[in-house]
Amino acid sequence: MQPRTIVNREAVSADWARRGYSCELWVDPPERVWSDFVHERDLLLLMLQGSIQVELEDRTVQLDVGDELDVPAHTRFTIRHMGDQSARWLHGYRQTTDARTA
Repeated sequence: MQPRTIVNREAVSADWARRGYSCELWVDPPERVWSDFVHERDLLLLMLQGSIQVELEDRTVQLDVGDELDVPAHTRFTIRHMGDQSARWLHGYRQTTDARTA
């Protein structure tokens, strides 16, 4: 049995804030798919529980507990929940200092 990775949400939130990102929790049921998303800002994902597959334009990445992924702005992507239990991850968007795009 592999050791379980523990992710401290408060520490991640503080780290992401220093890096210029928000930090929110997302929970999905088994078999959920989010298809063909494109965001205007950079996106960070960090797995807390379960596993997801992220299909980017140039590669596919599986995220397990403790894995972090940066999805650059304007990149088309799909997220597939890979497990039979709820998937929980943190997601954050790069913050902008321009009030016109906030």
